Amino acid sequence: MSLYSIALSGLTAGQIALSVTSNNITNVKSSGYNRQVVGLSEAGVGGGVKTGEIERQFNKYVTQQYNSAKSNEAGLSAYQSQINQIDSLLADSDSGLSVMMQKFFGSLQTLASAPGDPATRQGVIGAADNLTAQFRSMDSYLSDMQNSVNGEVNDQVTQINNTTKQIASLNREISLAKAKTGQAPNALLDQRDELVAQLSQRIEVRVTEQDSGTYNISFSNGLSLVSGFESNKLQAMQSNEDPTKTTVGYLDSANNLIQVREETIKNGELGGVLKFRSETLDAAQNRLGQLAVGMASAINTQHAAGVDLNGNPGQDFFAIGKPTSFSNAKNTSTAYFDGVYSNASNLDNNDYAITYSATTGYDVKDKTTGQSIGTFPVGSATLTFGGMTLTMNGTPADGDKFLIKPVATAARAFENNISDPVDIAAGTAAGAGDNRNALALYKLQSTAVIKGGSTLNQAYSSLVNQVGNKAQIIKVNQATQQTMSEQLLAVQQSDSGVNLDEEATNLLRYQQYYQASARIIDTATSIMDTIIGLRN
Repeated sequence: MSLYSIALSGLTAGQIALSVTSNNITNVKSSGYNRQVVGLSEAGVGGGVKTGEIERQFNKYVTQQYNSAKSNEAGLSAYQSQINQIDSLLADSDSGLSVMMQKFFGSLQTLASAPGDPATRQGVIGAADNLTAQFRSMDSYLSDMQNSVNGEVNDQVTQINNTTKQIASLNREISLAKAKTGQAPNALLDQRDELVAQLSQRIEVRVTEQDSGTYNISFSNGLSLVSGFESNKLQAMQSNEDPTKTTVGYLDSANNLIQVREETIKNGELGGVLKFRSETLDAAQNRLGQLAVGMASAINTQHAAGVDLNGNPGQDFFAIGKPTSFSNAKNTSTAYFDGVYSNASNLDNNDYAITYSATTGYDVKDKTTGQSIGTFPVGSATLTFGGMTLTMNGTPADGDKFLIKPVATAARAFENNISDPVDIAAGTAAGAGDNRNALALYKLQSTAVIKGGSTLNQAYSSLVNQVGNKAQIIKVNQATQQTMSEQLLAVQQSDSGVNLDEEATNLLRYQQYYQASARIIDTATSIMDTIIGLRN
């Protein structure tokens, strides 16, 4: 092989190496870019240099670990941002619910010292108005958070669908490019892996690379999101069990919409908000409702034991909501339950699932613990359990399911019924000076009226502590996961990242390499000129 051919192969290799190095340098800040290296090898004895495939420095195993860590981190971050809002709401020491309860019972204590004083009686009404308004305000805040979670689920599903569609499209482009050039289209591969990283931020996925080089992507539960050149859509849908909640549906190959079990949606921003809703938001709303019902029931019962200034028995001091019932969207009948509170001291803060069988009747389970509460025979008109009495309306069909939420919406209907100071039943007998019932009402502050033997203050403190402790746990876990992500990123970047110092050295080295190859041509030309001169 001639010197010219050898030098030309060196010039070509040097030019390609300079281009690859320059491309690395200019993409040092490009998201998802993986450093590229040109392969050089000897083209046979005396054959110069052979330029091989331009390889991107990509370690799929480290990348999978990093994406998984970032998915965990994103889920915890989403959870943390939500729970911090509830923690701040409950722990407000200036205008929180505990302050309003103390002021209400303080007004009853003042009433006991001056039961006939109109101003004192008006003070009780004002304190009751403020207390119930605070309950309703907190419930409204939590309800707004429920709506916010619904909106977040919808947005995340839209973004996931857009991303999986792009990945499927890139699968096609990569396959065509490989078939056309026989080489890996590095830029397209980088784009696809960056989309997979973005997808992992939204939901935990499994990625399987096929022999053809295409990616198949699925949920952690196995449902396919991307298969070759096709993507399967998710859809935000109204929950079959609870129509107030937006959840995730999956469109199968026959275009049937299947509700995805939320517990199988793990990590990522979507998994984080769903876990926050099921673990913390629902529980906080239930505990708030349980507290409202427990307080209203205890005050109403004691108030009815006294008489007002006109000698009439005390009316219900507070109005309160009632249990909420939902018939499953898949039910084949139109039957539904109505409910009332029958024993507030036995009222739990969990939800219940009821399944009807035409042979065995109604099976009731606690949705939080999964434990069976009991079975009621076929034909039962009423079901009494957990401090409630439920009445069946209509005839259920075999397999019908119902969701019972005893206290989830109770606080939003919590109101003061007393507007006239005369109607406050402070005594047990007619007369403005009787304070015995006012004292009894005041003592309810330190009486165990909530299931489990808690006073009102203890029940609220338990709610505050539960949310606060959970917020702290999530914060610590998020910080730990962030550290793990940073460590894996460092490992990934050591393989795939662009080091400007290294690339600057390569740039100088390949420049000298190119110049040296050019000198070979100069040398060959000089030799050729000498030979021609000798012949002349």
